[in-house]
Order: sequence, then C-alpha cells, then structure tokens
Amino acid sequence: MTALTRFFFRERSLEPTTAAQTIAWWESRRLPFNMAVGATGLITLAAVNLLVALPPHANILPWQANLIAPAVYGTLANIAYTSGWMAELGIRRWLGDEVEPAGPALFRYGFAFSIGLTLLPTGLALVGWLARISSVLFFE
Repeated sequence: MTALTRFFFRERSLEPTTAAQTIAWWESRRLPFNMAVGATGLITLAAVNLLVALPPHANILPWQANLIAPAVYGTLANIAYTSGWMAELGIRRWLGDEVEPAGPALFRYGFAFSIGLTLLPTGLALVGWLARISSVLFFE
C-alpha cells in the first residue's frame, strides 16, 4: 500500500472500533490537510493579486483582504474538517458498525472540495480580468 493510498484510505484491519480511534484517524490527517489547503491558498492569493494588478486595473482588493480573508477561510476550513469526523461518528451510530466506513470517502471528497474551493477565486479573478479587457476593447 503506497503512502498516498494509506493517507486517503483505511486498511480493513485498521478500521476504528471506537469513537476515539475514529477521531485519531481524522486528526492524524489534519496537519497535511491544512498544509495542502494553505499551499493552495498561497497560490490563489498570488494569482488573484497578479490578475487584479494587471491592466486595466481594478482596485477592488484592499491590502487588508490579503490578511483577513486567509485567516477567516482557514478557521472555517478547520471547522468544516471537524465536521468530517462528527459526520462519520453520526453515520456509524445511525447505520451501525457493520456498514462500510464512510470516513475515508468523506475525507477524500472533503479534501478535493476544499482544494477546489480554495482555487475558485483564481478563476473568478481571471473572469474579472477578461471582462475588464473586453470592456476596454469593445466599449471604449
């Protein structure tokens, strides 16, 4: 089993039997999750600031947004991350222990969603920049 497979999946023999083991599995992945989302956030901040700075200029981001938005986003991402193990425990309580563990699937989908959501402002900034170019080319 590769390291990446171990990160995103659980071995059948190592499936948690207690709530504490479930929480430990999730929490052992919190730091790598935060590092991946944080690195993606830095790429997004750089790309958005570059696209906003390109002519024609769109003075829409005050410098404080570069400090406050990442802190708020990081806090909300960690709250959402905590809801992952809470959801897994809720599913196990509701459906019983004999069902396939939902935790790894919740983690994988949450991880992918978090990376995509973190990249979303880059796409929006690109669309905004293209709209600014279009307005200059076609309407001036």
